[in-house]
Amino acid sequence: MAPEPRRDAESLRSSRRGGRRLPRRAAVGRRSFTATLKALDELAASGARISVRITDLDRGTSVLAGDDFVTLPVAGLGVVPLLIEVASGFESGSLDPLEIIEKSSIGPVAGAGVWQYLKAPALPLSDLAVLAASAGDALAANALIGRVGLPAVRARIEQLGFAHTALLDLFRDERGPDDAPHVALGSARELAELFAALVNSSAVSAGVSAQVAEWLSLNQDLSLVGSATGLDAFDHENDEHGLLFVNKTGRDAGIRVEAGVLGGPRAGVAYALIVCFDDLSIAHRLRAHEAFRTLGTDLMEYVF
Repeated sequence: MAPEPRRDAESLRSSRRGGRRLPRRAAVGRRSFTATLKALDELAASGARISVRITDLDRGTSVLAGDDFVTLPVAGLGVVPLLIEVASGFESGSLDPLEIIEKSSIGPVAGAGVWQYLKAPALPLSDLAVLAASAGDALAANALIGRVGLPAVRARIEQLGFAHTALLDLFRDERGPDDAPHVALGSARELAELFAALVNSSAVSAGVSAQVAEWLSLNQDLSLVGSATGLDAFDHENDEHGLLFVNKTGRDAGIRVEAGVLGGPRAGVAYALIVCFDDLSIAHRLRAHEAFRTLGTDLMEYVF
């Protein structure tokens, strides 16, 4: 059984009760998300497709929503339901965390990740889950998909109640006419709900939620929304300022996605932002990245 989450939604609420609260007028001014809306409007005007959702964890209400029901490609974020299925297998005993997977049994993929550069010819399932969550390791994710199977992940997504989320395929260097056009699809609303379920210990079970949240807390990609947190990308599990941050990013050509949970002394939120844009120049890409960073700044002002 995985350990209980170090800081679930109830502990977030408890820690905020004793925290210093801003004056009401200042709080209203700092919680408007005006800068985020401006950045997203500019992206939309340039032709980008955007889906965004922010949910207050205490109230369960929407703080910000824009086309949050629209299904868009989410690249590496498709790993999250895969990790939930793997953790469920560990908890039920149908999967052995120490079962060894040979690297040679997996087709080569030169995308993100570190296993392709390691000398280790094989790794246990538990280590592959850590690599997939922390480094977006495509080879490790493909190994997990090969072990549990796409049908099992799809069934798990359906069991979780998500109709606009899907893990469609393996990670591939190139997609041919017989391959799915994207590795995964999702909507901002469902991605935010998924992360809220993890922190509220309701994704399958408390143990499964805790295990997946622990894996995701090791994520080293803090370059988008996470850049505003000031956290150490390589060690942010127990922040001395009481900041809870669990996230996962997704990247592909013209696709940037991030979803997660951010909690501070004032509030806790689950968020998701999907941006699909024409990656015509570095300026186009940087404009998309800046929108994520602006959202991160607004989220920090909301929770602190």
